[in-house]
Amino acid sequence: MSKYREHKKIDFPAFEKEVLAFWKENKIFEKSVSSREGKPTFTFYEGPPSANGMPGIHHVISRTIKDVFCRYKTLQGFQVSRKGGWDTHGLPIELQVEKKLGITKDDIGKKISVEDYNKACREDVLKFKHVWDDITEKIGYWVDLDNPYITYENKYIESCWNLLKRLYDKNLLYKGYTIQPYSPAAGTGLSSHELNQPGTYQDVKDTTVVAQFKVKKQEHSTFLFDGAADDNVFFLAWTTTPWTLPSNTALTVGAKIDYAIVDTINPYTGIKIRVVLAEALLGKHFNPENENGDFSAYNKGDKDLPYKVINTIKGSQLVGLDYEQLLPYAQPQEEGDTFKVIAGAFVTTVDGTGIVHTAPTFGADDMLVAKQAGIAPMLVKDEEGDLVPLVNLQGRFRPEMHDDEFGFAGEPVKAEYLSDEEKEAERIKQGRDKYLTVDERISIKLKQENRAFKVEKYEHTYPHCWRTNKPILYYPLKSWFIRTTAVKDRLIELNNTINWKPKSTGTGRFGDWLKNLVDWNLSRSRYWGTPLPIWRTEDEEEEICIGSLEELITEIDKAVSAGVMEHNPYKSHQGKDITEFGAEDGIDLHRPYV
Repeated sequence: MSKYREHKKIDFPAFEKEVLAFWKENKIFEKSVSSREGKPTFTFYEGPPSANGMPGIHHVISRTIKDVFCRYKTLQGFQVSRKGGWDTHGLPIELQVEKKLGITKDDIGKKISVEDYNKACREDVLKFKHVWDDITEKIGYWVDLDNPYITYENKYIESCWNLLKRLYDKNLLYKGYTIQPYSPAAGTGLSSHELNQPGTYQDVKDTTVVAQFKVKKQEHSTFLFDGAADDNVFFLAWTTTPWTLPSNTALTVGAKIDYAIVDTINPYTGIKIRVVLAEALLGKHFNPENENGDFSAYNKGDKDLPYKVINTIKGSQLVGLDYEQLLPYAQPQEEGDTFKVIAGAFVTTVDGTGIVHTAPTFGADDMLVAKQAGIAPMLVKDEEGDLVPLVNLQGRFRPEMHDDEFGFAGEPVKAEYLSDEEKEAERIKQGRDKYLTVDERISIKLKQENRAFKVEKYEHTYPHCWRTNKPILYYPLKSWFIRTTAVKDRLIELNNTINWKPKSTGTGRFGDWLKNLVDWNLSRSRYWGTPLPIWRTEDEEEEICIGSLEELITEIDKAVSAGVMEHNPYKSHQGKDITEFGAEDGIDLHRPYV
């Protein structure tokens, strides 16, 4: 008789249930760990899923890969501890709670307190934990679910604080002011990882403008005006984001690029003008057949513009020249030069005009090159006296952008931020046959004022928020950063020691990412998240980073002794493991308590 069981019928689901029951009854997973006590260890902490949403097939795939490595190391003789966890913080939870409560971010602190909002988030985070536990067991994924780490618990938050304190002590944690991808629809900045989510970059058709920036007649610019009609000399700069033009404070050229000085006619006004643009891009804006054409035969509106190249010069000869502000709705309130031509290494002659419209508040390259050249960004004072951009955090123009004819003030710079009903209301308010976007109206205004050389629709890819599917803005935000660039060379060195399979992954995508590394933006505009443990005085002269709950209690004691606080709310729990307590015990490390 065979010692193997005979199966009359192949029933794989039944086999799986039988194996799972055997594993469970005999604690096979637990024994695979305990039987190797004293052996070399291999520890695995699972990158935690969010239990406020249902698991999908992609989770099965990723968990299978994780499981293979842990089982392989077990077979090699390692003691492999695998700890499960739950990601309970951040935007996904907040969006779900806001939908459930029927509120938006703007309602927090008004219709609902921060305390009640975070309480609702806490109650919602493990909504589908039982479903996750069930599928984890069914797919045979071995991980410790009895003692998971949970990111909203004090113990986990304290571990984050400890790591941040270590970085702080090494001068690797700092507060900075940078241009970051920002989602007005979600009310938060986005990381580079979030911008690489599938479907983030979408094809869009935007209104673009080649704007005319009028050169100021001055001693060092006379070479541009010799023979020009009525001193109408302009720098041409192309932009796919006309809404940033009111924030322009510089024009950037390539110092070694050849630029042409060209006499022509503005197609919208019929006025004779002289323009400056890269010589290599003449063919993008003029038909070569019309060079040295008859200016007197041109009729306003004709597509073929007559033109004549007067001279060519190097971009370095343009650096330092002044021009008139294009859309003078506001003046920069920060010290520095404004409305000057500067040089930048990023300028190319691939497209556009070879002259880059530079708005330091809405572009990383713009901010960097402007800072190096001493150019002030377009920042104005708000009601509290703080310096802010012309666009607020909701993606709408500030009051300074008021225009009697075209509106602008209070309007979103991207039409996608409006519902169809809101667009209709704006159309009626504008008194137009159809709703026109901010970009379209700015273009019309520039046409009327002889400040637009070309307006056209242009299809290109543009990043969208992966959570809301709305366009992002590149926006100036104050954030906390980890100075990853300080260890960039060491990271590259260690990456070269890894046996990547395939090798191209390490030398290509990941290697290129390390070579172009920037400091890691740690901050998020969240209510429900781990608070950064940094306390600062209002004048920012004094600062302290807290690395543990014990240190927090000590510093609160100092504040009580100094008369700054009445009592220490954590004092009664001294002598106990404070990390075991939670919000119900009055020990909460979330806003508004911390």
